[in-house]
Amino acid sequence: MNWLLHQSGKCGAAFNMALDELLLEKASQLGRPVLRFYGWTEPAATFGYFQRFSEVERATHLRPLIRRPTGGGIVPHDADWTYSAIFPPGHEWHLLAAFESYRRIHAWIQSAFAKLKVETKLAPCCKKTLPGQCFVGHEKFDLLWHGKKIAGAAQRRNKSGLLIQGSVQPPPIKNVRTDWENAMCGAAENQFSVTWTDFAADAQLRRRAETLALEKFSQADYNQKR
Repeated sequence: MNWLLHQSGKCGAAFNMALDELLLEKASQLGRPVLRFYGWTEPAATFGYFQRFSEVERATHLRPLIRRPTGGGIVPHDADWTYSAIFPPGHEWHLLAAFESYRRIHAWIQSAFAKLKVETKLAPCCKKTLPGQCFVGHEKFDLLWHGKKIAGAAQRRNKSGLLIQGSVQPPPIKNVRTDWENAMCGAAENQFSVTWTDFAADAQLRRRAETLALEKFSQADYNQKR
């Protein structure tokens, strides 16, 4: 199976959310899964599509606050490693139940950390402390390191395909982000028999993402809609 690999580099928070949404819309046209690695030009926090803005605003000091196109809780983007995985409609991942795609994405990350000689485990059950905060406590199938959650994800599954947006809060290890990204690609080759083709957003896609970031994801009426 050939998948597309997109290295976005550091982008603005609203642009990151806009590009992920557009890649989901474009999934059928692309016809193959896309793994996207990206960073942030400034500290920010994203929060789940269904969360209340007033509660998010009180829960974190990070700004800007951007509503994701996926669910889940508040995710701080000040030192994390972020990725998204997009699957076209009808793909095996798109057909999975939500809990199974959640388990599978974190088992993939677990395998990548194993390549880096970092032992992690999938959470067997929930541990609730502060609901609505992604990295406080953990859910079943979150990735744990020494009992602490280090990877969480949020999903959106519709007729366009499946979008998984994930964040890794890296443990204090000697490996750098590039090592982890390479390990993710290698783990996919082993687990899913994936081959990779580099993918770059063309000028038209970037313009659309910039427009969507400006007109939707950076707008108060969208971010404060609940």
